[in-house]
This record gives sequence, C-alpha cells and structure tokens, in this order.
Amino acid sequence: MAQGHDSGALDEPRLRELIDIGRSLVAELDPEVVFRRMLEVACELTGARYAALGVLDDDRHELERFITHGIDEPTARTIGNLPRGHGVLGLLIERPRPLRLGDVGTHPRSYGFPPGHPSMSSFLGVPVVIRGHAWGNLYLTEKEGEFDDADEQSAVILAEWTAIAIDNARLYRSVESRGNEMARAVHRLEATTEIARAVGGETDLDRILEIVVKRGRALVEARSLLILLRDRDDLATASIAGEREDHLAEARIPIAGSIPGQVLEARQPRRVIDLDPSLMARPSRPEAGVISLLVPLVFRGQALGVLVARDPLARDLGFSDDDEQDLVSFAASAAIAVATAQSVAEERTRESIAATERERGRWARELHDESLQSLAGLRVMLSAARRGNSEEAERLLAQGIEQVDSTIAEMRRLISDLRPTALDELGLGPALEALGERLTVGGTIEVDLDVNLDFHAGRAEHRLVREIEDAAYRLVQEGLNNAARHGEADRAKVEVVESGEKLRLRVSDRGRGFDPSARTDGFGLVGMRERVTLAGGTLELESAPGKGTTILAILPATHRENEAQKAA
Repeated sequence: MAQGHDSGALDEPRLRELIDIGRSLVAELDPEVVFRRMLEVACELTGARYAALGVLDDDRHELERFITHGIDEPTARTIGNLPRGHGVLGLLIERPRPLRLGDVGTHPRSYGFPPGHPSMSSFLGVPVVIRGHAWGNLYLTEKEGEFDDADEQSAVILAEWTAIAIDNARLYRSVESRGNEMARAVHRLEATTEIARAVGGETDLDRILEIVVKRGRALVEARSLLILLRDRDDLATASIAGEREDHLAEARIPIAGSIPGQVLEARQPRRVIDLDPSLMARPSRPEAGVISLLVPLVFRGQALGVLVARDPLARDLGFSDDDEQDLVSFAASAAIAVATAQSVAEERTRESIAATERERGRWARELHDESLQSLAGLRVMLSAARRGNSEEAERLLAQGIEQVDSTIAEMRRLISDLRPTALDELGLGPALEALGERLTVGGTIEVDLDVNLDFHAGRAEHRLVREIEDAAYRLVQEGLNNAARHGEADRAKVEVVESGEKLRLRVSDRGRGFDPSARTDGFGLVGMRERVTLAGGTLELESAPGKGTTILAILPATHRENEAQKAA
C-alpha cells in the first residue's frame, strides 16, 4: 500500500488504489467488516499510526460508538471510557467538514488525553455523510510529519466510499429483514390455509386437533405443542405434537388457579417459565426453566381452550414477539376449525339420538299393533276356553296354538329386523337375500334382488366395513317396507352394485308414489338420509303420485382389510 506523500495532489497509484478499495468496500454487506477494513486502509494510505471511526447518535449531538484501529486491547482497557465527541472531536460534529491539525494538543478545544493514552500530535478528521446527513467521522492521528492535501483528499474519498458501502449494507439488511418478514408471513399464511382446508374438508374433531398441533408446533418451532380444551371446570389435553410427555399427554388442569386457566379467562397470550405445578394438577417431575407460550382459542367470544407451545428449539432467549404474534394469528383460524368440528360432532350426536328415538318409536308401534294385539286376543280366547265345554275348549285351544305360532313368527321377524344374524355372520349380500326371501315368502312384497359385490362372501376381513354394511342393509330394508306399507306396491326391485370405490344401491317400485315436497316423516326418509350422510354417502329420491318411487344411494365401498391397513 502507498504511504503518505509530500505532494499535495493525489498521484495515479493512490487513485487506482482508492478505486480498488472502493470496489471492495461497496461489495461488502456486513457493516462491521466495512468499519475494520476502512480504518486499516486509512492508516495505510495516509501513514497514520492510529485511526478511529465515531458514529453519531440519532440526534447527531454526540458519538454513540467509537471504533479504533492501532490501539491494542491492554491500552484500550487502560484508557477506559471511549470519547463521546467533546473537545476537538466535537468540532467535526458541529461543522461536518475536513479538519487538519499539526498538533492536536495545542488547539483551544483540546481537552488533553486521559492517563495511559498514547501520545498523539498530528490530526486529520473528515465527516462521513450518508444521503446528505452526517452519520459519523473518520479520525486519523500520529503521522510522521503532518497530514497533507493528498492525505486529506484520500481520507475524504475513503469516507465517501465508506458512506456508500454502509448505505448499501443498511439497504441490504432492510431488504433482508423485509424478506424474512415476508417469509414469516408466507409461513403464517400456509399454516392458516392448512386450517382453512381442514374447516372446509374435514369435520372429524380428532383429525382437526392433530392438524392444529402439528402445524402450530412447526410454525413456532417448539419442542412440543399441546391443545387443552375446556371440559366444564377443567382444561383437558386433547392432542399433542412433538416430544410426548406422559404427565402432559392426559393432563386435566383446573381452570381456577392455573396459568392456562388465567390465559383462558383473560383471553390474552402469555409467555412463562414453567413450574409444572402451575401447568399441571399433579406434576410427576419438576420442569423449572422450560419456557412456554400460551395462546387462547377464542371463537365468537367463547373461550374453547388453550394452545401451549413448550421449549423453543435452538433459541436460548425463548419465544419472541414474532412467535407470539404468529401463534395468536394461527389460533384464530384454529379456533374456527375446532368450533366447527365440535358443532358437527354435537349435531351428529343429536341426529343419532333423534334417529334412535324414531327407530324405537317404530318398533314400539310394531310391538303394540302386531304382537301385543295378538297376545291380547290369545288371552281372550283362552279365557273363553276355560268357560266352554270340552269340545269348544279344544277348538279354542287349537286356534290359540295357531295364534301362538303366528306370534312367534312375528316376533322372529321383529328380531330379524332389529338385527339380522346373517348381516353379522355372513355379510351384506346374504343378509339382503334373506330379507328379500322373508318378505316374498311372507307375502309382504315380492322382491327382485340383484347383488353384485366384490367380496359377496369369503373371509371376514374382505367384507365392507360394518358402518357401510349397516347403512346399506337398513336403507334397502326401509325402502322395501315403505314400498309395501305406504306405496302399496306388490313388487320391488333391489340393485346393489359395487364398482371401484363406490357402492350403488337402488330400490324401485311401481306403487302409488307420493309428492316428495310434502311431509315425509312417516316414510322414514329422514332416518335414511341421516344414515347415508353419516356413512359419507349421498341419497336421491324420485317419486310422484301414481308413478312409484325410486331411492338411489351412493356409499363409499370401504373394505375391512383396507381399514386395517390404514390403522397399521
């Protein structure tokens, strides 16, 4: 590197060197590297022994930082506090333009040097100006002889290169920060979108809880995340992702007096250092020092539960403000998903209870109208036999036996209707064949049955899952009963075809039909639709007065072996 020159003008080698240095400085994006490199070069170009960079505070009244070059660590410790910009250094703060002194100690503004400070005589200072505003000052001291015009011009050019490099680095960091914020926003959007998809396409509460804890844990990079749902006066662990802690997996935490309970009631997030007694009703081991972020799940003003993220990975300072903001935003979408799933589960329970009650009412009417009436008639007949002569008694007893046989047959029919043995033991195909034969032989209605199942018979694991078999059987059974009783049809056709992943059922008759827009509770159509919906299928009904009725249902053809494979 070139040293100080006696000439007052910059020579070509030094100009070339300044150009090369400028290129290297503006290519550097780390401000600290720019500072160190600039001070080293300033000493080499001007021949100064010591160099320093003073960075102004926001008000530009004094120095916020003072970075030195040429002073070793022991000397710096001896000097003590760094300058704040008083005395001669303050001149450049007040008037940001180059300042050259032959002996800094003789200047009227000189405060002198503290004990242990190296001897300094010659002085050169130039401002560092960024976008028209003073940002700091470059100070050079202790050159053999005095600084000349070439040194001053070199320092000014170097300060300008430094200003450009620092501005570039700040802009880069600003862009990088915005890029990081954009990445975090995208991450939040992805997590929120995942929950939105769950709301639209998934209503199973357990599955939604699984999505919530997994996506929430990934969002804030926690060692584990659990969701506590309100259960009367407690908060109970509903799902957990990450490291599974046995004492938290099935925890029940009283709302009163616990930190999660406070978060739930206040509906405000909170960051805490866990002591398990504050998180658990009965801790199994102490966990002091584990940092947790707790965020409430609130939907339409109702607090549903709390998300608890535990132990941020690779971050000693714990969860940040950004983590809290991310999880709060995520919890808003998660609360919608959880509330929707809970609502669907409650509605399904209500529908199931209502369907059960309607089914019970139907069997009660069956027993009352058929079996009970038959038994009452038998009792009257036997009472008359006791009062009559032997011949009359014998005739009445014979009629009674016939009545008993008829009642037994009716009871068997009812039992079969309640739960056919063939459906449990042999599967859907044989059960439908038995149903059709019983109704045809009994004179209820003649049934034409066409069943085409992939696993009509064979091993039990090849059959359709129980829910689908039950729904399909009950649908056909109800359709045939409606055709006989309400449609007054003497013949019906049943088609059950399995194709790919679908099971297609069609029950049609040529009875008197009805207007589907009219009240149809008596036809059991509400129960049919509930069964099909709960099984994940669809139901269509076609009917008109005098034109018969057709019921068409599409159900998923899920086999037991496939379910077993999924579970495995």
